[in-house]
Amino acid sequence: MVDKNAQIRATLNAKLIESGEREQMKQLLRQRLMEYEWRDQMKAYCKDIVKQKDLENITVDQLIQEITPKGRALVPDSIKKEMLNRLQQYLVKQEKL
Repeated sequence: MVDKNAQIRATLNAKLIESGEREQMKQLLRQRLMEYEWRDQMKAYCKDIVKQKDLENITVDQLIQEITPKGRALVPDSIKKEMLNRLQQYLVKQEKL
């Protein structure tokens, strides 16, 4: 089942890239996140982590691992729903073709 899901995701991702929809969705997501000042919140959180751990004692990979759960949690539900709706509309449109 996992392989089937991975295959479906890969196929969907390829179609999104091919159609240009993926880039449009990324731009919309960036715009919405800026409206909610998500980037500023994440920047401040990164600075706090670096201060706590000391710049000399943390790698970029460790920082990414540390901030990813917080970054996902800070995305407002309204944005998640909007992106999901956009993806669903894309899939319905593709079915009709």
